[in-house]
Amino acid sequence: MSSSLVQKYNVPGPRYTSYPTVPYWDREVFSGRRWKETVKRSFGESNEREGISLYIHLPFCESMCTFCGCHKRITKRHNVEVPYIRAVLKEWRLYCNLFEARPKIKELHLGGGTPTFFSPENLKLLMHGITRHATLADDHQFGFEGHPNNTTREHLKVLYELGFRRVSFGVQDYDEKVQRAIHRIQPFEAVKNVTDAAREIGYTSIGHDIIFGLPLQQLEHIKATIEKTKQLRPDRLAFYSYAHVPWLKGNGQRGFKETDLPSAVEKREQYETGKDLLAQAGYREIGMDHFALETDGLYLSMEEGRLHRNFMGYTESKTQLMVGLGASAISDSWYGFAQNVKGIEEYQNLLENDVIPVYRGHILSEEDIKIRKHILNLMCKFYTSWDHSELWFEGLQEVLPKLKEMEQDGLLKIDSDSITISEKGRPFVRNVCMAFDLYLQHNKPETKLFSMTV
Repeated sequence: MSSSLVQKYNVPGPRYTSYPTVPYWDREVFSGRRWKETVKRSFGESNEREGISLYIHLPFCESMCTFCGCHKRITKRHNVEVPYIRAVLKEWRLYCNLFEARPKIKELHLGGGTPTFFSPENLKLLMHGITRHATLADDHQFGFEGHPNNTTREHLKVLYELGFRRVSFGVQDYDEKVQRAIHRIQPFEAVKNVTDAAREIGYTSIGHDIIFGLPLQQLEHIKATIEKTKQLRPDRLAFYSYAHVPWLKGNGQRGFKETDLPSAVEKREQYETGKDLLAQAGYREIGMDHFALETDGLYLSMEEGRLHRNFMGYTESKTQLMVGLGASAISDSWYGFAQNVKGIEEYQNLLENDVIPVYRGHILSEEDIKIRKHILNLMCKFYTSWDHSELWFEGLQEVLPKLKEMEQDGLLKIDSDSITISEKGRPFVRNVCMAFDLYLQHNKPETKLFSMTV
């Protein structure tokens, strides 16, 4: 990878789990009433055909990991579990009251925070409360995020019995110095034990998350981490760049000095080396920052053109409606986005008063939806086209000139009605999407909002 290209295109930019991105949501137009209208519309159009997705945010952690940008509450008090679950189930019932039929759940994911902070018994309580009001699609997929240090065999067994077949474990890096810097101490044996246990119990898709660009991390650490990963051979991997955004996440990302962070060129070398090692081990690149064995559903979905991206990351298929439950969770009705309040007490209080606890969001215009489709195509297929009128929009005339220089640099090819990102350009897919992002183009942020693209 050319260092000059890294220097040229390493600018702050969104990760595009949504379009428009959160900082550009129109809060003045958004309202709880309009949000509910989009939910009912989307449910009516898609539930019978494809079902819906659920994301449930479980925000509690026993200790702070300084690399993490998620909304969480640090506590060792486990008496918070049941009151929080009751609030989540109340929110679910309020959404079910909007639906004209029994919802069919296609996909469900438990994220955090640390879902395995909750006891197996309370996770069972949560899931029984969810499924009591729903039908499960024949091909439903349930997954959760597990912390290697506190995910027990009992967690794995109970969730397997509840229909979970996917689990992802946060590894980050196996080097002890790096682990101390990010306050996430977990030996290789801990990851091996939970990975082996999940496989023995019957989980069919086991994932590991690895991060490059961490404080004190060197190229040798990436090589050693991937060598250890090859021993465990997870079915899929997230291998992504540490997003250093302490101006957004407060003191949680200031547990180390700025000088401890690798440079952009060093980060790109870590990524390129890691990617080559993963390819040699049989992993195929999926979209941006994800890899999977050819036997894993994520790879098969990419090959069959079903790969989708939303606030849960890359998923094997698209559902038009994704409901986010829990404090800070984000929902997507395709026609709108809505985010819940972030404070746990405020979240619970609103639900006690029968209020769906959204506090901000965006209702998409027709142009928004068209641009969203282009960005999804680029993020999932490295290709997009406007050969049909439903994908042509007036702003294309200002988008295409911004891509000319990228074409000259060999990052993409522009045809009369399409764009194809080259192999060389894949690490810069976020930059390509930024050219389509009219909100970003017309309203350059005065302060830092995003992590660097490289």
